Amino acid sequence: MIFNLLTEQDILALRRVIDASRRIMAFTGAGVSEESGIPTYRGHGGTWTKYDPEKYASIDYFRRDPSYFWRFFREVRMDIMSKAQPNGAHLALVELERRGRLSAVVTQNIDGLHQRAGSQQVYELHGNTTRFYCTRCREYYDLDTIRAALQKEDVPHCGCSGVLRPDVVLFGEFLPEFAMERAIAEAQACDLCLVIGSSLVVYPAANIPLYAKQAGAQLAIINIDPTPLDDYADLVLNTPAAELLAKAVEVQENK
Repeated sequence: MIFNLLTEQDILALRRVIDASRRIMAFTGAGVSEESGIPTYRGHGGTWTKYDPEKYASIDYFRRDPSYFWRFFREVRMDIMSKAQPNGAHLALVELERRGRLSAVVTQNIDGLHQRAGSQQVYELHGNTTRFYCTRCREYYDLDTIRAALQKEDVPHCGCSGVLRPDVVLFGEFLPEFAMERAIAEAQACDLCLVIGSSLVVYPAANIPLYAKQAGAQLAIINIDPTPLDDYADLVLNTPAAELLAKAVEVQENK
């Protein structure tokens, strides 16, 4: 892992590309959520590693045994989600949108933290784990309802007796067509694509920043590790994003 300490040069370099842009699209990944205390499914240590992502994140396995996902969700994910709060990166994007500089956030994350921070235009490529729906009648449920249901049954059910599932894209499912279409349109219309906390290895979502670059936009990548698009980028900063973005945009991060 390459990890650079934040410098004043990093802040100024990012501020320059932001100030030179009129229409910014942010593309965010797991690194942003990780700074809010949400580990990736590849995270190391503790209860998280007791569960196999090839099972709890697979639509085929969910259909065979939904209880595996719900055990993982009850023991690991639900507690993490209740504690996670938006960080400086989320707040900086809200401020850029407020200033009329950022047109949309396109995210691979499923935690809803962009919306909780105040972002209005968010396209979720992989869904949202704070929403749930019935596999039979498609009625939607919120997190509080699911939390209450899990106190009564191992696998929550709808009033129609259908099994409930998270409104996320599981392994083996297609990305939502509308979100992908809007993400591509935003990429092709922006003059700066700001990649934040994404390793850019999960496809087809990782193609989005490339569409922006091919359309003539500047490409700035903030990620602690190298990405496959670093050679195409106009700016690469291998540092965590929360403090960097908060200082570059001049917003106060919540403590």
